Amino acid sequence: MTQVVVDKNDPGFQKPTKPVGSFYSKEDADAIAREKGFTFVEDSGRGYRRVVPSPLPKRIVELSVVEQLVASGVIVITVGGGGIPVIETADGLEGVAAVIDKDRSSALLAHGVHADKLIILTAVDRVCINFNTPDQKEIASMTIKEAEAYIAENQFAPGSMLPKVQSCIEFVKNNEHGGTALITSLARAADALGGATGTIITK
Repeated sequence: MTQVVVDKNDPGFQKPTKPVGSFYSKEDADAIAREKGFTFVEDSGRGYRRVVPSPLPKRIVELSVVEQLVASGVIVITVGGGGIPVIETADGLEGVAAVIDKDRSSALLAHGVHADKLIILTAVDRVCINFNTPDQKEIASMTIKEAEAYIAENQFAPGSMLPKVQSCIEFVKNNEHGGTALITSLARAADALGGATGTIITK
């Protein structure tokens, strides 16, 4: 279980976007919103769900424990679902209702343990531009500058490929040892590590 510190003044707190929890009818959602001050949105025609903020991760509280486990040869599974969001207060850490993007937390973790490679596994073998169009094109490699140019063109869907690419950019940009990032599918992860597929992001 991993606590991840976020900034209580993060702009994400002003605009909740991440749906969580059960589906409700419009009437029930309105009643809960009045009672508890929650924000609800209609979700995919299936009803209304509460939305919570998605602030950026700043610090992993248990990082030193993760480092000790890695140094001992343990395979560590951590920052699940982005980690448990907490803010720092005068009385210590305090939990907040939010969802941290798991790719962002993974990039922060990889940087914290001085990893030389960040691998993000998803549903596709390679990142594509012009996705789901006749002009769709797979990208085998891209520099930070190229990735940022694609982002400016809105090539990557928010909540899908965009945070993955942004997380890779952050990791590579902040890596002191020339580390790289790789986006690929779980099924072809071994092939991607051998260079046969996947998208590599470099400085």
